[in-house]
Formats: sequence, structure tokens, C-alpha cells
Amino acid sequence: MAISRKKKEALIETYRQILKENTSLILTDYSGLTVKEMEALRTRIRELGGEFHVVKNSLAKRAFEEADLPEPEHALDGPTAIGVISEDVPALAKAIVDLAKETEILRIKAGVIDGRVLDAAEIKRLAELPPMPVVQAQLLGLIQTPAQQIAGVLASTLQGLVRVIKAYSEQEAAAAS
Repeated sequence: MAISRKKKEALIETYRQILKENTSLILTDYSGLTVKEMEALRTRIRELGGEFHVVKNSLAKRAFEEADLPEPEHALDGPTAIGVISEDVPALAKAIVDLAKETEILRIKAGVIDGRVLDAAEIKRLAELPPMPVVQAQLLGLIQTPAQQIAGVLASTLQGLVRVIKAYSEQEAAAAS
């Protein structure tokens, strides 16, 4: 069924807005997924603050051009769905990679993260990263460690100074008596 020119323009504008508003995209081949599996993935991604859209390739190519984003080579061939998110990219990648493992049907084609094209292997490695709260906790721990070490060094230096002063005063008291 042919799509009218007006409908195509509206779709291109929708795709362009989606591409502009989200810093991260993961392109997949969804052929063979059941409606139930597709809805489960959409729900998972929605919970993360992202979206998952089936796109028309020729219109998506134009939207990539209009949004000034690099188009992943051969990623817009065949059935294509795009997972998009603005924050917590590893969580989006993990949701898609997990479903790809579960179903063995969904196939990751490529991704665009902050204007950089990633291949499927890089997306899978991205999915292995810990969630953002864990990364933040690790970073906080790294920042706190030097401060704790400095406090420990200063405390031990002060304790040594107190011991020296105490020993000196005891020595003076012994010499005076």
C-alpha cells in the first residue's frame, strides 16, 4: 500500500524529531519477533525512559540526513526498528541484547551514540557496562579514597607529634626532679 506524500513528510519529521531528541540509537532487525515479544521489549525500554520504533528505511535515511547524523552503513537495509534513549545508554543496550539472546531472532545491526557509529559487537560490549547508579557509586568511592588516605596520614602525623611532645614533657619532668 502506497503512502501519500503528506504522510511521508509527517513520518520523516517524526523520525527527525526522535533522532534529534535522543543521543543514542540502536538499530535492529526485528523480523520474526512476535507481537508479544515486541511489546515486551517496548515496555522494558519505556521503563528506562526510551522508545522503540519500527521505521521505514527510505524515510529513516532522509531523517538521518536532515538530523545531521551519520547513517550506519547497511543498517537501514531490511526490516528495521530503532531503540532510542537520551540517558543510560547501557541499560537500553542491555535490554535489546538480552532480548536478542532470549529469542535468538532479534538482531542488532548498529548504533549511533553521541554522533559516533558503533557496530553490533560494540553495542554488546556497551550492554555489559554496569548500570548508572553502580558507576556513580564506584566513582564516588574513587573520589573518597584519596581523601580518607590524606585524613589517615594527617591523623597519624598528629598522633606522632603528640607522642613526641608527651615524651619530651616526661623527659623534662624527669630531669627536673
